[in-house]
Amino acid sequence: MLTMHDIIREGHPTLRARAEKFEFPLTAEEKETAQKMMEFLENSQDEKIAEKYNLRAGVGLAAPQINVSKRMTAVLVPGEEGAEPIFKEILINPTILSESVQMAALSEGEGCLSVDRDVPGYVPRHARIKLRWYDLDGNEHIKRLRDYPAIVVQHEIDHLNGVLFFDHINEKEPFATTEGMILL
Repeated sequence: MLTMHDIIREGHPTLRARAEKFEFPLTAEEKETAQKMMEFLENSQDEKIAEKYNLRAGVGLAAPQINVSKRMTAVLVPGEEGAEPIFKEILINPTILSESVQMAALSEGEGCLSVDRDVPGYVPRHARIKLRWYDLDGNEHIKRLRDYPAIVVQHEIDHLNGVLFFDHINEKEPFATTEGMILL
């Protein structure tokens, strides 16, 4: 089981490296790592388990965050209380095929399991994306995402490219918005 001790923090060189693509078929070890990443997200969103193991709640975890410089991320965007998740996938070699011109940002800003400090400011992201990824068996998937799930996936893909969320914040005006930008 992964815990916060397995997650590397800001300043670690792996977080700034471009992750390598996977070759298929995946090894048993690679599949197990992916499952452990999803299990971390499930546990982190369960109040009792999170408290017991001192886990910070997360909706995404990229392989570089556990010091594995490979293009894989787990995403778990919960639905309403008791409902199915809005988006729950392990993304292997994810690629954004297209993105909206319209931008969006989370009104409370973004956080990250690898960043232990609060970084205030809007993180501009594309409001809608068309995403391609492969599952653990190498099957291709394409899906359109919008709003919060799109923001989460863009944050995770940034990790695969050595980018952290605060790199997108306007240094001079952290709460600046652009015309037509949606605040979620």
